[in-house]
Amino acid sequence: MASTSRRHPRLLAAGAAALSVVVSLLAAPGVAAAPPSAPPTSDSGATAPVVRAAACGDGADALVTGSQSSGFTASYHGQTVYQGEYYITAIWEAIGALDPSRTSQEKVSVMASAWIGDNTIDLPSHTAFEVCGTMDTGNVSGRGAVQAIGVRNVSIPHLNMTGAPYFGMRFADVHGLHLGQINLRMSGGLGIRFERDLPGSTEVRMDSIYVSGTGNHGVETWNVDGLRIGTITARNVAYAGLLLNNTRNATIGTVDGENVATGTGYATFRMANTNGPGITVDRVRSRGGGRGVFCVSNSRGARINTVDLANNGNNSVLIENCSDITIAGGTVNGGGEVRLAARSEFPNNRDIDITLRVDNTSVRESPCGENTTWNLSGNGARNIC
Repeated sequence: MASTSRRHPRLLAAGAAALSVVVSLLAAPGVAAAPPSAPPTSDSGATAPVVRAAACGDGADALVTGSQSSGFTASYHGQTVYQGEYYITAIWEAIGALDPSRTSQEKVSVMASAWIGDNTIDLPSHTAFEVCGTMDTGNVSGRGAVQAIGVRNVSIPHLNMTGAPYFGMRFADVHGLHLGQINLRMSGGLGIRFERDLPGSTEVRMDSIYVSGTGNHGVETWNVDGLRIGTITARNVAYAGLLLNNTRNATIGTVDGENVATGTGYATFRMANTNGPGITVDRVRSRGGGRGVFCVSNSRGARINTVDLANNGNNSVLIENCSDITIAGGTVNGGGEVRLAARSEFPNNRDIDITLRVDNTSVRESPCGENTTWNLSGNGARNIC
């Protein structure tokens, strides 16, 4: 029975209490999985065959099992590599047991639920890591509870997380990253962050991200080239639901926000800091909160196929100092105005094409942009160029 850990976790007596919170969360309806999304359709409109993801825990090379009361076991191909009282140490040892010379992924499946304390899990290259139980998290300033920095070929097929970490998940300089079914039910912190001041990432895919309760953004990217997202579902998020900064060549299915960015200048979906080009979003849905859609600070080259915005507390749509932006259809009902605006430090709006039905709120363009095309219906008052 090995108990050789590389680090000593700072787990406190509160761990048992934290576990009881986790157990109650697991018993609550809907905690284990994000709301289902609609089945994908083919280009012809017919429902496409659904490819079933592997069940959590299937095909694991290393396993973490146990509980706070009985202790935790980490095993690699059936051989025990750690047995003891610390959840975080079991996870570290399971990752450390993987073949160090591997050139393809090996998989760690954490079946147990507990608190990791104020600690970080760093994922090396060629690693699949998933949490089939629920991981409750502490807070390490500037770091993620789970992170991958300067690596390649990493996947997180499933993850259930609670707590208020600084970042739930943190990435930078990662190439070939797949996030599958990610369920972040947080009480603070920021959900998923790609760093601004580290080298950029490529070939990033997210299938279904559910994030609630953050004190900051739900999902924020910086410096990503090549991004595919199925669905982002944000609930009761303090700032943006999905925020793209300096991100290029992104294909996004649905961004769905409720009570996102209330009382702030953020939005359910925001593009900023020279974001683009090559951005396509199929649908943005936003209810209440702050803004619905916001493009700012010289972002460019984006198309949103349809929006469904209602009762946003700030602008329903704000496009400010952006170029080559299309909203191809959809509805705005109530809430703040649809606005095209500009500040002096960036070039004016250019090549903006908006097709919308706007009811029970207004549409305003000030100052006039360059080559703006409006195709409006509905009862909304209009003050456009």
